[in-house]
Amino acid sequence: MGPARQRRTTVVLLLVLFLAAAMTPTLLTSASHLLLLAHSARRLSRNPSPLPARILSLLPASSPLRAFCPLRARPSRAAICSAYSTASDAMADADNSNNPLLADFDFPPFDRVEPSHVRPGIRALLARLEGELEELEKGVEPAWERLVHPLERIVDRLDVVWNVVDHLKAVKDSPDLRSAVEDVQPEKVKFYLRLGQSKPIYEAFNAIRNSSDWDSLSDARKRVVEGQIKDAVLGGVALEDEQREIFNQIQQELEKLSEKFSENVLDATKKFEKLVTDKKEIDGLPASALGLAAQTAVSKGHENASAENGPWMITLDAPSFTAVMQHAKNRALREEVYRAYLTRASSGDLDNTDIISQILKLRLEKAKLLGYKNFAEVSMARKMATVDRVQELLEKIRAASWDHAVQDMEDLKAFVKDSGSAEANDLAHWDLNFWSERLRESKYDIDEEGLRPYFALPKVMDGLFSLANKLFGITVEAADGLAPVWNSDVKFYCVKDSSNSPVAYFYFDPYSRPSEKRGGAWMNVVFSRSSVLARHGASVRLPVAHMVCNQMPPVGDKPSLMTFREVETVFHEFGHALQHMLTRQDEAFVAGISGIEWDAVELPSQFMENWCYHKNTLLSIAKHYETDEPLPEEIYAKLVAAKNFRAGTFSLRQIRFASVDMELHTTYDPSGPVSVYDVDRRVAEKTQVLAPLPEDRFLCGFSHIFAGGYAAGYYSYKWAEVLSADAFSAFEDAGLDNEKAIEETGRRFRETVLALGGGKSPLEVFVAFRGREPSPEPLLRHNGLLPVAA
Repeated sequence: MGPARQRRTTVVLLLVLFLAAAMTPTLLTSASHLLLLAHSARRLSRNPSPLPARILSLLPASSPLRAFCPLRARPSRAAICSAYSTASDAMADADNSNNPLLADFDFPPFDRVEPSHVRPGIRALLARLEGELEELEKGVEPAWERLVHPLERIVDRLDVVWNVVDHLKAVKDSPDLRSAVEDVQPEKVKFYLRLGQSKPIYEAFNAIRNSSDWDSLSDARKRVVEGQIKDAVLGGVALEDEQREIFNQIQQELEKLSEKFSENVLDATKKFEKLVTDKKEIDGLPASALGLAAQTAVSKGHENASAENGPWMITLDAPSFTAVMQHAKNRALREEVYRAYLTRASSGDLDNTDIISQILKLRLEKAKLLGYKNFAEVSMARKMATVDRVQELLEKIRAASWDHAVQDMEDLKAFVKDSGSAEANDLAHWDLNFWSERLRESKYDIDEEGLRPYFALPKVMDGLFSLANKLFGITVEAADGLAPVWNSDVKFYCVKDSSNSPVAYFYFDPYSRPSEKRGGAWMNVVFSRSSVLARHGASVRLPVAHMVCNQMPPVGDKPSLMTFREVETVFHEFGHALQHMLTRQDEAFVAGISGIEWDAVELPSQFMENWCYHKNTLLSIAKHYETDEPLPEEIYAKLVAAKNFRAGTFSLRQIRFASVDMELHTTYDPSGPVSVYDVDRRVAEKTQVLAPLPEDRFLCGFSHIFAGGYAAGYYSYKWAEVLSADAFSAFEDAGLDNEKAIEETGRRFRETVLALGGGKSPLEVFVAFRGREPSPEPLLRHNGLLPVAA
């Protein structure tokens, strides 16, 4: 073939390919593949192989353009359609060779993952894991190495990659990322259902359970087997044909609805913005709140905004909302912000009302498919408690709290009246936090905002890590730069044992970013400890966690200055992280927080909060950020005295949330005439001294039970608070001023509660630490709801 004819053939071929690509615009993005074709044309004169075969050999195996370059025949209609349907994903990341989600990483590449990686990455991973699952099922045996080890690899790989995507959606939200997650989420759920309903795997675990070797297994391995069997049953493994299909459809729909619920709450929170130009309207707001409001205004395009001169942007994000409710003298502003917060995601396109109804209907239908009367029974199947015991505990705490809450309200009314305020005879919900702060300041001479300079984030973290060293014998060191992060504010730490060897790592993302980060605070798993998944010749893969908070960011040249409540929140989340990081379990399915009954998982987190009131701990944390002077001891004494301020009211608030959750998942008929708001109002009659507003729609923002893991489980906070208060009482019994006794008790706490993870039942773990079963008395005593003598 002559050069001229070669060129004509090449041009014609490329023209055909471009015309074919024009039929689906996404193919035009495959510049790399088309350039490869052009490059091949230049080499034709040196390679006598047939043109189509030569070009085909140069294309990556995953390229949809292969459908247009067959070796012998024209592409079938199905092949062309298949090429069209996969083109967008394939072209988004060529053959996935550069997709960070599919990379072999020591730490997740949070800095490199883009929304365009999600669809092709998750789909490629699912395809690979599907193949591994089929191989496992073909050769499955009731032997640990042939069953649990390969299963652990499959589950872990998907969990790790999906958690990267899910985490980024929580801390770096964007429309593109949402869309990508929404597209692949059904495929992820489908795989988990397929895995959970695998009969060969289920039967293999049952064979281990029924084998003569059962008694020789360790407690941890027994818990793995029993947990897998129970999860399979709750996951629908025993359902057949039509029932299984319905169950799977329900699971898919529930996942989608929960995701939408969460997105609506985030969007409704972001939607409210109030620009204030007259400083009189925000009279009373402390300097820190004014600085944040100005900083927010700058981020919204008001370049010249300043804390002194404004303008100021008020939002529903926690630091802004809380500051207004506690300190704004402008009652109309408080009312506006309160009503906006209370009705989030309850109207228009963001209304969660119908989503709540659908979720409750589907959960009830799912429960009945599994043979349970209601969803609460399904929830309790993997918890310490039973429905009856939960209701008994909630009622006991409610009864103990009620009179105290009534007295709280009487004290508040009397104080407002003595202050000469016209609001005294008509206290509304938007007045309670404002006047409670004034009463606290008056009664205990404590100004929470005035204490912020004593709680600079760096000092708080230093004090927290010093406490962890004393109690648990660990050292926490900064390791920034070792692992990629998703935001420049994120810190990375290494946890070392007494021999200076790393035992774990964790990320810490402390600051509020309302434009992209959901509210609240949480800890989650990045990697679990595992001997099977050890890398680089190590004996075990070390656990990695991330802690996320939403406190006020640094303003100007000031560090993040925290309220005492924010200090408690950091201690709380670090408690979760400690249980994950200090586990001694090498079986990933029961290591750290994995495999622990949900109503016990708050034990370490709430336990750590108690140390915020320990004198030596608090004084080591509380140092003025400018002068380094410690918090005066008289102020510490006032903080301790104020610890149980309005304890009855706060206790009833948690009981309300837990009681509504339980009723919606036990006796409530989501298809009946009674609305979820009717249920809430009825519960509020016994759990709220001041009746809720008629338009109260807090349920529309109750992400814990409609978009989190606390459905029929919100009571877990109180249940675990019983455990944590009793656990802390062991340190009180040892003597909080006895350093040696504190260290010894701390080591025992580490070797039981923190080390055993899900390898033993929570009750066994508690008894191993405390020497007896838990009692609710320490909790009521700590909260001032019982006499100290009790």
